[in-house]
Amino acid sequence: MTISEALLSEFDHEVTNTRKTLERVPDKPDFLPHPKSMPLGALAPHVAELAGFGLSVLETERLDFSAGSYKPLPFESAAQLVGVFDEGAAKVRRALVNTPDEAWTANWKLAFEGKPIFDGSRFLAYREMFLNHLIHHRAQLGVYLRLNGVPVPATYGPSADEP
Repeated sequence: MTISEALLSEFDHEVTNTRKTLERVPDKPDFLPHPKSMPLGALAPHVAELAGFGLSVLETERLDFSAGSYKPLPFESAAQLVGVFDEGAAKVRRALVNTPDEAWTANWKLAFEGKPIFDGSRFLAYREMFLNHLIHHRAQLGVYLRLNGVPVPATYGPSADEP
């Protein structure tokens, strides 16, 4: 079994869970649970766009956030977020399937204005900077759902709303 094959079932599971969460995002982009929190209208699009970051990890050697023309996705609707996420996740899945074992040990770097944020193997970048990052923000989004009275989907077993 290749490394990519070993990672596929986890990827598919996390994509399914993230999609279920994005489908439930309420139309309240200004919702802010705390002054230090990201507003829902920024957090939900960030989750939807994270697949694009996963693609960067799998298909490039480095990324400097200050070197691109990235513009955050504007919040329109849950359907829009799901569409963006589905498109990005499909691209990441194709790239994951096509990533040879030797590519996982290659170095991958993330920086902002030349200052390192991450410098390690592509495998760790994929797991820590992409997949764990996605899971972290999806969990935040689950709290936002709860605070808005929206049923939280089951992810790793039942939730309080789904047996």
